[in-house]
Amino acid sequence: MLDFLKQNDPEIAEQIMRELARQNEKIELIASENLVSPTVMEAQGSVLTNKYAEGYPGNRYHAGCEHVDVIESIAIERARQLFGAQHANVQPHSGVNANLAVYVAMLKPGDTILGMQLDMGGHLSHGSKANISGKFYSCHFYGVDRESELIDYGAMQQLARDYKPRMIVAGASSYSRVIDYAPFREVADEIGALFLVDMAHISGIVAAGQHPNPVPYADFVTTTTTKTIRGARGGLILCRQEYGRKIDKAIFPGIQGGPQLQTIAGKAVCFREAMSGDFKSYIGRVLKNARAMAAALEQRGYRIVAGGTDTHLFLVDLRSRGLTGASAEEALDAVGITVNKNMIPFDPEKPQTTSGIRIGTSAMTTRGLDEAGMLQIAELIDKTLSGIGNPAVQTEVRRQVREICREYPIYGYTFKQEVADE
Repeated sequence: MLDFLKQNDPEIAEQIMRELARQNEKIELIASENLVSPTVMEAQGSVLTNKYAEGYPGNRYHAGCEHVDVIESIAIERARQLFGAQHANVQPHSGVNANLAVYVAMLKPGDTILGMQLDMGGHLSHGSKANISGKFYSCHFYGVDRESELIDYGAMQQLARDYKPRMIVAGASSYSRVIDYAPFREVADEIGALFLVDMAHISGIVAAGQHPNPVPYADFVTTTTTKTIRGARGGLILCRQEYGRKIDKAIFPGIQGGPQLQTIAGKAVCFREAMSGDFKSYIGRVLKNARAMAAALEQRGYRIVAGGTDTHLFLVDLRSRGLTGASAEEALDAVGITVNKNMIPFDPEKPQTTSGIRIGTSAMTTRGLDEAGMLQIAELIDKTLSGIGNPAVQTEVRRQVREICREYPIYGYTFKQEVADE
């Protein structure tokens, strides 16, 4: 592995190998992370990285594109087939770029966007002042009901009537329940707004037919091609045919230059994988594992935001334990369990601190863990958070984490004995 790199740039090779070891030797519960197949990785590490191809298949600004045209065309057709979309653009470098391209294509600076509030599950690119979307557009926000912590669709519709946005955005980065797209479509039609769904976190679940597909409801659907769909790191835009030309022009020459052809090949591979029966079974296990772990933590006295999960992720409210998300993230990382601190609805803490953590089951399900494994991990989380400051507890949890990781290695990696026994 990495023979050329080890010989010619050992400094970088060493850090890649250390990262491989970190991924293999820790329990990965960050909801936005997953493990791509060796097939996807091979496509991304191919000679396609040498080729420049500004434009689109059949209409390039560079010669020598006959083969990459075929690859991009395959990726486009697979994306359309997978989600039942009329038009697909596979060139966005990220999910944020995909959202930005929709805004650039369809809005003018200063136009109004109605999106989900960041601390209630939304995403930075849905209008946050910290993001370009909040700097170029006038953004307002809907949220969740304080009691149920579910999207308040009635309040969302009333805000839409009050502010009359040019675009309504649905989708989230930390909302654990099924999203009903019908109320968004209904009010968008009523006020003459465009409707965008960002399904970055749930695109794999949608592809597997285990979450409602937003494509029939939305004018535009964006996603990353990582997370639950388990593919190359990049973005994707799906839309109605009538908007296809505007979307393509917004990506190139609007906000991007040449496409990353090696990444497009990786996307094509992951779309094909997502069409398989094995992938559908995998997503079923992801969902069962998330429900099992959430229930196990709830039984141990942790409050699960919105009462549970219908997806691959859930939020844990730590206030009853006297912990912050930041302190829990640090304690868990020290024993080899990786999560991220996360705001919960109506969070009294700052974003750098938070009252909660976000947990996802995609990566560990890819490694092969089942519901029993998730119950074991839930127990280790509880032991760690209940035993902060107790070195004996930390040592024991680290030992059990290593046992789990040995049993479910990634990419044929062999657990290093000197690391395991330190």
